[in-house]
Amino acid sequence: MPPHPTTIVALLHGPDQPGLVARVAGWIFERGGNILHADQHSDTETGIFFQRLEWVPARPEHSAEEAAFRAHARELGMTAHVVSSAHRRKVALFVSKADHCFHDLVLRWRAGEFSCDLAAVVSNHSDLEPAARGYGLPFHVIPVTAADKPAAEARQLALLRELGIELVVLARYMQVLSAELLAAYGRPVINIHHSFLPAFAGGRPYHQAAARGVKLIGATAHYATAHLDEGPIIQQDVARVTHRHGVEDLVRKGRDLEKTVLAQAVRWHLENRVLVYGNKTVVFD
Repeated sequence: MPPHPTTIVALLHGPDQPGLVARVAGWIFERGGNILHADQHSDTETGIFFQRLEWVPARPEHSAEEAAFRAHARELGMTAHVVSSAHRRKVALFVSKADHCFHDLVLRWRAGEFSCDLAAVVSNHSDLEPAARGYGLPFHVIPVTAADKPAAEARQLALLRELGIELVVLARYMQVLSAELLAAYGRPVINIHHSFLPAFAGGRPYHQAAARGVKLIGATAHYATAHLDEGPIIQQDVARVTHRHGVEDLVRKGRDLEKTVLAQAVRWHLENRVLVYGNKTVVFD
């Protein structure tokens, strides 16, 4: 099989207006590019237009092509996020003691499902250090307590900056990242919450679900924000349960959901398929 060509991917959004699709496609055509994928969505309630484009540029200087496209988008009144498919983002996994999402993500990464570099595993406990070392991944233990949380988060932030981490994935990391850390880091953080948000936010959602007698449980992958479990949702899924299922059954079923939902969200993010606006997302799947 011939190698996949290096492409440019653009995510655009802005006020809807006639002729946007033609003008964007025409710009790529006039510069000798070849569009491989194009998808768009118009939000009729807000009047916002969203588009994802992927094309093979005629010019080898991708950085110049990306800058030129951003300028063209601005002329159209659009905001554009433009990246090269050759760029492999550096990713850090934050974990605690639960290992199911951790192992699932690492094994998918080793199988080539994620176009990224896993640069670090960060934890507030040492339980998963042998497993991380076994995978050949650097493991950093930064204990977190209520008394020293600001100092611990300062160490986390310094590590993320030192390693050039571009995405943090909270793979059942059982600590709430403060608004100050999220603002200082300033890059995406994806969290997996073990409920079908907005139901059962916060701690012990499976216990909450069992007590409420629900017939569906779920998992939600979302971007972390200053407001706990309220960030823009990327992916969700559910499983049916009955009165016969206790908390342990819900936990077991939920773990399967958590793994697949988180993996899909990470994949979509790395493939530049997620466009955030307000507290919503448009996912070009």
